[in-house]
Amino acid sequence: NIVQPTDIEENRTMLFTIGQSEVYLISPDTKKIALEKNFKEISFCSQGIRHVDHFGFICRESSGGGGFHFVCYVFQCTNEALVDEIMMTLKQAFTVAAVQQTAKAPAQLCEGCPLQSLHKLCERIEGMNSSKTKLELQKHLTTLTNQEQATIFEEVQKLRPRNEQRENELIISFLRCLYEEKQKEHIHIGEMKQTSQMAAENIGSELPPSATRFRLDMLKNKAKRSLTESLESILSRGNKARGLQEHSISVDLDSSLSSTLSNTSKEPSVCEKEALPISESSFKLLGSSEDLSSDSESHLPEEPAPLSPQQAFRRRANTLSHFPIECQEPPQPARGSPGVSQRKLMRYHSVSTETPHERKDFESKANHLGDSGGTPVKTRRHSWRQQIFLRVATPQKACDSSSRYEDYSELGELPPRSPLEPVCEDGPFGPPPEEKKRTSRELRELWQKAILQQILLLRMEKENQKLQASENDLLNKRLKLDYEEITPCLKEVTTVWEKMLSTPGRSKIKFDMEKMHSAVGQGVPRHHRGEIWKFLAEQFHLKHQFPSKQQPKDVPYKELLKQLTSQQHAILIDLGRTFPTHPYFSAQLGAGQLSLYNILKAYSLLDQEVGYCQGLSFVAGILLLHMSEEEAFKMLKFLMFDMGLRKQYRPDMIILQIQMYQLSRLLHDYHRDLYNHLEEHEIGPSLYAAPWFLTMFASQFPLGFVARVFDMIFLQGTEVIFKVALSLLGSHKPLILQHENLETIVDFIKSTLPNLGLVQMEKTINQVFEMDIAKQLQAYEVEYHVLQEELIDSSPLSDNQRMDKLEKTNSSLRKQNLDLLEQLQVANGRIQSLEATIEKLLSSESKLKQAMLTLELERSALLQTVEELRRRSAEPSDREPECTQPEPTGD
Repeated sequence: NIVQPTDIEENRTMLFTIGQSEVYLISPDTKKIALEKNFKEISFCSQGIRHVDHFGFICRESSGGGGFHFVCYVFQCTNEALVDEIMMTLKQAFTVAAVQQTAKAPAQLCEGCPLQSLHKLCERIEGMNSSKTKLELQKHLTTLTNQEQATIFEEVQKLRPRNEQRENELIISFLRCLYEEKQKEHIHIGEMKQTSQMAAENIGSELPPSATRFRLDMLKNKAKRSLTESLESILSRGNKARGLQEHSISVDLDSSLSSTLSNTSKEPSVCEKEALPISESSFKLLGSSEDLSSDSESHLPEEPAPLSPQQAFRRRANTLSHFPIECQEPPQPARGSPGVSQRKLMRYHSVSTETPHERKDFESKANHLGDSGGTPVKTRRHSWRQQIFLRVATPQKACDSSSRYEDYSELGELPPRSPLEPVCEDGPFGPPPEEKKRTSRELRELWQKAILQQILLLRMEKENQKLQASENDLLNKRLKLDYEEITPCLKEVTTVWEKMLSTPGRSKIKFDMEKMHSAVGQGVPRHHRGEIWKFLAEQFHLKHQFPSKQQPKDVPYKELLKQLTSQQHAILIDLGRTFPTHPYFSAQLGAGQLSLYNILKAYSLLDQEVGYCQGLSFVAGILLLHMSEEEAFKMLKFLMFDMGLRKQYRPDMIILQIQMYQLSRLLHDYHRDLYNHLEEHEIGPSLYAAPWFLTMFASQFPLGFVARVFDMIFLQGTEVIFKVALSLLGSHKPLILQHENLETIVDFIKSTLPNLGLVQMEKTINQVFEMDIAKQLQAYEVEYHVLQEELIDSSPLSDNQRMDKLEKTNSSLRKQNLDLLEQLQVANGRIQSLEATIEKLLSSESKLKQAMLTLELERSALLQTVEELRRRSAEPSDREPECTQPEPTGD
């Protein structure tokens, strides 16, 4: 009810991609994936009922509180036909994905699979809040071995999570890594039985009875040796842990520790217990119910009934002071206050690395504390984990622990603690002293400091974003220019280019063509290549001030991006084929491919006659590697319209056929033996040279070589393509003549020829600068049309066929006539401009002549004045000496 149809002009144009098992909504403007949904997340999909140009689908999404909710995404298309196509494609994709899913062999799992246990854990904690999830994870951690618990404890403690949710995420991630490693070595239960049966059959069939018995003895000795080594390692770790524990006990517990040590010294130590012969001791395998029951019977004769297997083994939780270590003492009841029913604190059997503690330990502690205080101390109810923690950890700050676990009262004992959670219980000596309350002035100062820190953090974040953006730009530029340069540009040449590029008002100044030819021939610096191409385009416009008649509409690039094109399917198919090995274009629908999609889409909307043609993606890709997206689009327009490149991409491809004929004629005139060899095997230029013209050699040749070709195209025009093709074929003529069949010749030209060395590439470029074939190309084009007319006249065809051919020829001639008229108009415009220039020059010449006449008259007058002054100065003076003042004269 909320969704209403909107104006299509205000909507953003997005790219909706349907994959094998997911759908993507990609924004070509931001180069990011706006929406990504797996088929499993989509619960419903439908076309609009009231507004048939809309479609949408409903997805299940997880919410922040651990639950989930449903979201409906609605899209508007240009018309109903597009919606029908999308719905049909979605239906087909869903069907194929369902068939593939059912066809897959089910994953082999058993109850003992590590990943299966992780899956069950994830199912248990799904939907829980962070506190309950942490409890469940801690319970699950107790099922791991000591080493695994210690590893997870260390990794979580290193990262210092901020809250419980982050801690839970870290534990799950470490558990996943651990279980994935276990799964690689895991043998399923069914496979284990089959393997053991096959091994037994093989051994029974291949080995005699004596060999089988010898094999069994070897396995027994190996098992004994491994068990002995494991016990020795446990003893060594126990000594280390015991030494660390004795050093970590605080001074306040000295008296209780002495009583504890005096009581424990009466019993045999762990080393003495574990030094008993293996055959006589009760140790078999850790965690087995038989061992635990026998052990409990031998150590606890006063217990009326043996412990159940579930009670007989329980691992300890992690604490702050030491890693989880199994202890080896029978369970002891905790002393509690009389009249209060308490659950017994059980300490379960496991191999111990600590000094054993009995009930006397707690009695001695309680008596000692009671005597020192003068009044009996009421013992608090603690779990066995808390009892161990209070022995080794220093008291922490007090906090409200009553409300902390009020939700878990139904669990019985207190839950296991997190490795990184501080203990909030009061210590055995009462609550610690409270901190001094801060004054309002101190709080105000702290508040001001916090605000200043926040402002500094915001500034630092902005600076980091700017640095990150600049780094991304540099990385993209480095990624784009990741190709080997053919002609290394010297510093002197780079300086020349930089001077020309930095000339003020360069777009209105004509530079010397010989100077530019020399600079391009000596090399173009790679990091300035895009700017140099724009500079050469400006010089072309200054040289040809009257543009061609077929100029595109002046539509802004951003306006074109908002529109939709009918060519987008063909464009999307060719995106993955354009420079698939280049890092900038290799990512599927990455930044490079989306920028290329935008350029080709905008050009297909700008030039409706050409639209999109295969090969344009390579031309646009080369431009995009050296400049920004919008600048590359402008340069593509320049090449297509001003350079006349768009003629070969027209749907009829007539200009491409003319180019193939021109190349054959060039081979005939310059390399007759190579031409005869190719004609002998019926190899026309369309078999190997069509990609050269349509992609400017970019689809097959190295990028460094292609960049040099583009340098010359911007300088000399499209006839450079003929020069490069002729030079390549001529320089490899001896190798081509060695091949004697069509397949090997075409394979050599397509595969071996593009992989030429740097020296050969540079030689080809130098030959291109020396060649001049403009007149020949014009003559060959006229020759092609004459031959075409003769062929039509002499061919024995039916009337209908002749009519069709004549119509086609007529249409082509009309196009050529239009082109010639366009050229004639350009020539007339040039003539008119030249005539206007001549008139201006003539008028300026007459003005200059008049100025010269006036200057000559003035000069003659001045000469006469000078002569008269000289004559007067030479005459003798007849006046008195007193009369020193001369009379003023008119001179």
